[in-house]
Amino acid sequence: MSDFDRPLNERGKKDAPKMADRLIEKGITINTFLSSPAKRAKKTAKIFAQAFKKDEEDIVLIPQLYLAASTVFESVLSSLESDSDTIALFSHNPGITDFANTLTEARIDDIPTCGIFAINIDTNEWKNFREAKKEFLFFDYPKA
Repeated sequence: MSDFDRPLNERGKKDAPKMADRLIEKGITINTFLSSPAKRAKKTAKIFAQAFKKDEEDIVLIPQLYLAASTVFESVLSSLESDSDTIALFSHNPGITDFANTLTEARIDDIPTCGIFAINIDTNEWKNFREAKKEFLFFDYPKA
């Protein structure tokens, strides 16, 4: 089976709802879900969307997010419309960890499956993402 078609494993199916609940407990609201079209990323995004009372159709699949380099994440975010206040990205390592490490002074070795790296961005326009001041909020993962 190709990596792209590999399903979310049992641990991921258990951890995704738990991590979505942790975000809800922190008072985080998500209004835009962006996902790699790979099977396991898409399934994780679906679980999170359900927890946030969104429809599966609300998930935007972006082919470039599959095994993306950190510059691709930046480009995708900079191209978004400004009506999205809070975005969740569902993608893959090593790119997602590399991208997270470019955003703030916070450094992590690895974002594990269902891990969450959260930042606040000081801008009203996603097109200003690159230059916008970014503040690290938290890093959480299932075994924390």
